[in-house]
Amino acid sequence: MSQRVGHAPTTGWQCLYHLVVGRRGEDSYQRLEPKRAGSGRVGGCCSSDLPATPTSCHLQGLWSRLQEEQWGQRRQWGLRHETSNHWHFTTEEIGSGALEGNMGLAAVHSQLQRAICFCQERLSGGQHRNVQPFSDEDASIETMSHCSGYSDPSSFAEDGPEVLDEEGTQEDLEYKLKGLIDLTLDKSAKTRQAALEGIKNALASRMLYEFILERRMTLTDSIERCLKKGKSDEQRAAAALASVLCIQLGPGIESEEVLKTLGPVLKKIICDGTASIQARQTCATCFGVCCFIATDDITELYSTLQCLENIFTKSYLKEKDSNVICSTPNTALHISSLLAWTLLLTICPLSEVKKKLEMHVHKLPSLLSSDDVNMRIAAGESLALLFELARGMESDFFYEDMESLTQMLRALATDGNKHRAKVDKRKQRSVFRDILRAVEERDFPTETVKFGPERMYIDCWVKKRTYDTFKEILGSGMQYHLQSNEFLRNVFELGPPVMLDAATLKTMKISRFERHLYNSAAFKARTKARSKCRDKRADVGEFF
Repeated sequence: MSQRVGHAPTTGWQCLYHLVVGRRGEDSYQRLEPKRAGSGRVGGCCSSDLPATPTSCHLQGLWSRLQEEQWGQRRQWGLRHETSNHWHFTTEEIGSGALEGNMGLAAVHSQLQRAICFCQERLSGGQHRNVQPFSDEDASIETMSHCSGYSDPSSFAEDGPEVLDEEGTQEDLEYKLKGLIDLTLDKSAKTRQAALEGIKNALASRMLYEFILERRMTLTDSIERCLKKGKSDEQRAAAALASVLCIQLGPGIESEEVLKTLGPVLKKIICDGTASIQARQTCATCFGVCCFIATDDITELYSTLQCLENIFTKSYLKEKDSNVICSTPNTALHISSLLAWTLLLTICPLSEVKKKLEMHVHKLPSLLSSDDVNMRIAAGESLALLFELARGMESDFFYEDMESLTQMLRALATDGNKHRAKVDKRKQRSVFRDILRAVEERDFPTETVKFGPERMYIDCWVKKRTYDTFKEILGSGMQYHLQSNEFLRNVFELGPPVMLDAATLKTMKISRFERHLYNSAAFKARTKARSKCRDKRADVGEFF
């Protein structure tokens, strides 16, 4: 039996069902009839009796029809309401790669969710932000991963904690995370990767200790499975999530269990020469961070140090007559291993620090001749940290090749080689000026980090290495965790979290005019200070 749109569809999903399944010929603007596959039934259900909520057979019918019609191409459709003109809209790339494979009904429903919402708005006479409903700007199906029935995973990266506070309650966020956790078991690798990234972004921007504590075993199993069976991108997403998971849990039995489960898998990937370099690089950083947080066994700490050493020491000069270390595809892995090794060295006993110092302080300078700017910077910062630790143990610490080392550092701090990029030279000179001051004068330029009403002063290389590592993992969520995460506050000696209400925070903010005056005064003072340091060019001579 034929159905008119103005009479049959009363909800958004019914409208979509008639639109997709009931299309018949070119007169679909006036009549939307069900595809007759045996007495007017599609997917085993009659189109003349549509419930307000779609059932599994309805979704199966929609999915089958989408596959038949090959909606990977752009198609124009229209609806006629009994009191309105034609409504035209475009459905684009519904059958793209994200929809390939054997998908569950929940995945199908999530793909159609925004289309249903749009149809519902149209039926109720609402407007949709004055854009095409399936345009690139608003609701392209391509940008809607089928795990977004619970949440768009990428939204956690774009929406900070402030947006989450405004747009969703704690219960809403936990509901979305439950769905993402379930999707880490999906058959599609892209779905699993998107789910892992969504969970990681959520945990990086919000403290969810109680929620994670109850599901840590499930998350750990999912991460382990993705590390073992996944490819490069999925392994990277799983390793990054493992780092944030340990940051959420903090030191204790729970994080020790996570490290005990994931540690052997991470170590295997790091040492596997056939694995992806990007995956090995992320796993090296993750392994160092998880060990920094969770390990309570000194032998496990030493084993991790040795594993990382075996990686980055391959960059040492192998020939005495060689002057430059050429970068290789493994250079990025060596850099990550060196930085993770340096991080773990900050929590080692003094006896182990002294042992590692004797082994590497004479070899690390060879990495300063690498043609990779990031390797040179990593080696320089590691040397500065080693000197700081050595002088902390012995105030009269003496380095035999100090003169040659300072000459090399000074050359890098004033590097003007034309064969190097300007950006690399600028970045290198800035860092090596600080490294040279640390090695020669035992000085460190204090940095200030502001988060909320608080400030943190980074006044040593140990604290800088720790801050840079966690900043790399948490990204924009670093400030939030410095305010709320007790583990990070203990690491940086910030004390217990400061609890301030919204009214107090508002009174502490300065006005825009006051901020403008402050910036103007700072700019004027900076200009005067810099003008004194500039070279004064003498007059060339008189004109005859």
